[in-house]
Amino acid sequence: MAEQHTYRVIVRGTWDGLAEEARARLLAEAGEHGMASMRFTEEGSLSYEPAPLKHFSMRYVVVSDAADGEEMAGAIAEDRAEVALRGLGYGFRDLRSTVTDLDTMKVNRKSRTRR
Repeated sequence: MAEQHTYRVIVRGTWDGLAEEARARLLAEAGEHGMASMRFTEEGSLSYEPAPLKHFSMRYVVVSDAADGEEMAGAIAEDRAEVALRGLGYGFRDLRSTVTDLDTMKVNRKSRTRR
């Protein structure tokens, strides 16, 4: 079995061609999709600012083969975002992703000062 890595992926995009009903729904639900809603999940969490209603981001946790690398994790997350947004009836464009491999990430711990 191939080694699996866990990736955190932020998919960013721009709203495009939103129908009035979709725009109204996004504005009505904006309070649920602000800074407090930002978390990484397998199904993704959507966040955006209502004014102006222009850009959005979705955060994903993707587990995939380490050999496939960050590029594949980004592609998987972008595909999940497309499916989710289309399912909700939201128009979008210009998806791009930023990927962090949690298994290779270095954590710099501050040493404790003894007194």
